[in-house]
Amino acid sequence: MYPVVTRRVSVSLLALAAALLPVQAHADEGGDIIVTGAGLESPIGDAAYDIIGIDRARLTGSASGRIEDVLRDVAGLQQFRRSDSRGAHPTSQGVTLRGLGGNASSRALVILDGVPQSDPFGGWVSWPAFAPGRLERAQVTRGGGSGAAGPGALAGVIELFSAGPDTLGRVNAGIAYGSRDSLAADATLAARLGGGFVTLGADYARGDGYIPVTRDSRGPADRAAPYEQASVALRAVVPVGETTELQANMTGFTDRRERGLAFSDNGNDGADASMRLVGRGAWGWSALGYVQFRRFTSMTASVNAGRVTANPVLDQYNVPSTGLGARVELRPPLGEDIELRLGSDWRRVDGRTKEFYQFANGVPARMRDAGGQSDTLGGFAELSAVLGGGLTLTGGGRIDRWWITGGALEEGAIGTGIFTRTNYADRAGWEPTGRLGLAYAADDSLTLRGAIYRGWRLPTLNELYRPFRAGADATGANAALKPETLWGYEAGFDWRPAESGRISVTAFDNRLHDAIANVTVARGPGTFPGVGFVSAAGSYRQRRNLDRVRARGVEVDGALTLAAFRLSASYAYTHSRVRADGLAAALDGLRPAQTPAHMASATAGWERKDGLGAALTLRYVSDQYENDLGTLMLGDALTLDARAAVPVMRGVLIEARAENLTGARVEATRSSDNVVERTSPRTLWLGVRFSGL
Repeated sequence: MYPVVTRRVSVSLLALAAALLPVQAHADEGGDIIVTGAGLESPIGDAAYDIIGIDRARLTGSASGRIEDVLRDVAGLQQFRRSDSRGAHPTSQGVTLRGLGGNASSRALVILDGVPQSDPFGGWVSWPAFAPGRLERAQVTRGGGSGAAGPGALAGVIELFSAGPDTLGRVNAGIAYGSRDSLAADATLAARLGGGFVTLGADYARGDGYIPVTRDSRGPADRAAPYEQASVALRAVVPVGETTELQANMTGFTDRRERGLAFSDNGNDGADASMRLVGRGAWGWSALGYVQFRRFTSMTASVNAGRVTANPVLDQYNVPSTGLGARVELRPPLGEDIELRLGSDWRRVDGRTKEFYQFANGVPARMRDAGGQSDTLGGFAELSAVLGGGLTLTGGGRIDRWWITGGALEEGAIGTGIFTRTNYADRAGWEPTGRLGLAYAADDSLTLRGAIYRGWRLPTLNELYRPFRAGADATGANAALKPETLWGYEAGFDWRPAESGRISVTAFDNRLHDAIANVTVARGPGTFPGVGFVSAAGSYRQRRNLDRVRARGVEVDGALTLAAFRLSASYAYTHSRVRADGLAAALDGLRPAQTPAHMASATAGWERKDGLGAALTLRYVSDQYENDLGTLMLGDALTLDARAAVPVMRGVLIEARAENLTGARVEATRSSDNVVERTSPRTLWLGVRFSGL
């Protein structure tokens, strides 16, 4: 059912496992050292920034069971499309914050146990690889310039932290059956071994899917979009000294989806391995190395008038990519109230897209092979100090050297075997990152804070080299794209009138320069470079650098806990506008595509210690433009999710869940010929969960 992992992945995982054997023996001899499995302590400078935490109870208590859905509790956090990872195309699942717009790539940096998780080729995030049940917590830092996290954190940083045996218990498992013959199952095993521990987790999900195209737009060619996904994660943490521990992670996932038409299959497979040493002595330090392998495939179909038949137009039959990286950090002992972080990191990604296109009677006439490599190497320093009078100051910076190399495009006619090759010039440059922040504790309950920052992001290989189609529309790549850079500042406060409640308010102003966007160049019909023929129903777009996107707004977050009752809410308002000239002059003054002005989320729940409980989640997203020209609108949407759990015996819960309980229409895409796709309709689940031993 799933492809065999490539030989090089197997070799890497076997080497990692072999490396653990002598280390584990050393840990067993010690016997007294208990490791944590976490990284270094949170920096004291975090008090100056807009940070929202999501605990394990919320991660594992959503109606959908999807990590990307839980993260939407932080208003302003969004993917390029509104759909989740069961119905969306994988390339539409880049994540961003603060109304900066986007495309396939992420403008926020996603990190799991210190390892960046964006796809090496495309910059999107493979959300099915993360099972919420394997996580301890998540943390979202809004705002860019986090140099210690690495390049790419334009809009912020999303950190995921794996859980250990104290949280997971020895055995934790669940299975649920849902609408449209859906099945979801997950399990974790955890055990302490000497002074260390090992955890193993796996999950599986499948479903017949729903018909993406709305009833008023669909035709005979439209059908349900099934999905099938699985992931596995093995983690070992062992002591290698009195104050040092080794953390080794291995993960793999597979993801198969269809987009509701013949010839619309897509797939994504990956395997990762990482090792991290963490020292907790007088000198805090960490050293991390990782490798990532990905293989992506995607077919695209066109539909005739009346949506009667579908025909293939693009077959990206193999998009392999690799990511390599390393990171070191050192924290010298300067005292309890002052902290210095020094470090460096390196990341290399390489990949290419291999595809067939220009189909006639279901047979491709041409093929294309395009791709390249990029590297970033940087160093960072951050100094934070807690001064007298409740004042905390923090400041940091980094400098990166980047390279884009080996870029090439080879294409030609399959029948004649005649191909042409274009080699793109290698490029390199320097980019600085920095941020300054302060926090002032006016009293025990109120903290005022402010920050200014600069961040940057290198174009992904996908943006540089891979064209794509969405319905009748086609978008070309652009090997000449420049890096994006962002300047921003924010000010806000955190008020905690009691231990059980908090309110945070932040106002921000961000300017994203050289923003990469899909810019409409022409309407069909016609044949266009890099994409081939576009019909009269479609538009030809190309990835371009805009002058800038300016996003200003306010974010409000709150939480209240009273005994077994819990309430949390988040709201974000963003006024975002494009500034453009030249070929993109028509976009000047418009709101960026896929950028709503208002987003809100609220969850009210009640839960006893034995697991008996219920929760409701209400979410709202205002209308937003589908396209760059602002001529296609996606309507606003209000959805309601629900969850209830009842213990039937010790360690066993019966769980009922409902996604989009009211069956609201949530529009995900609208094509140039006005065909509308939706996100998940009402979905009901009934399952059982076991924890114990």
